[in-house]
Order: sequence, then structure tokens, then C-alpha cells
Amino acid sequence: MILGKLLIIIGVIFVAVGLLLSYAPSLVNWLGKLPGDIRIVDEHKSIFIPITSSIVISIILSILANLLFRK
Repeated sequence: MILGKLLIIIGVIFVAVGLLLSYAPSLVNWLGKLPGDIRIVDEHKSIFIPITSSIVISIILSILANLLFRK
């Protein structure tokens, strides 16, 4: 039962993120452009290391997980 509920929640989250990216891309336009995200562009290569964006996403997901799975 728990696995089924978890899969349903994950599916709803994927649908919500898909709708957000499709119909309101300006809401997530900041992603990858925060101070602390490293972007190195050279003539033949480019390197992108999203340190700050990864931290922000991790904090948001941790808060959501604590709210959803609190007993």
C-alpha cells in the first residue's frame, strides 16, 4: 500500500512539474542563473556546475518531503 501511494505522489509531482515547465517557464527561469552557479565557456567547450541551484532544489525537496511524509 505504501509503495502504491508513493508512486502516485511521484507521478503527481512529475505532472505538476511538466505543466509548470510547459505553461509557465518564466517561473523557473532563474534556475541555473543564480550567484554561485559556475559557468565556464571556452572556444571549444563549455562547463556548467550548478552549485547554488542544486542547494536550492535540495532545500525545497527536503521541505516538501518533510511536509508530505510527516507522521
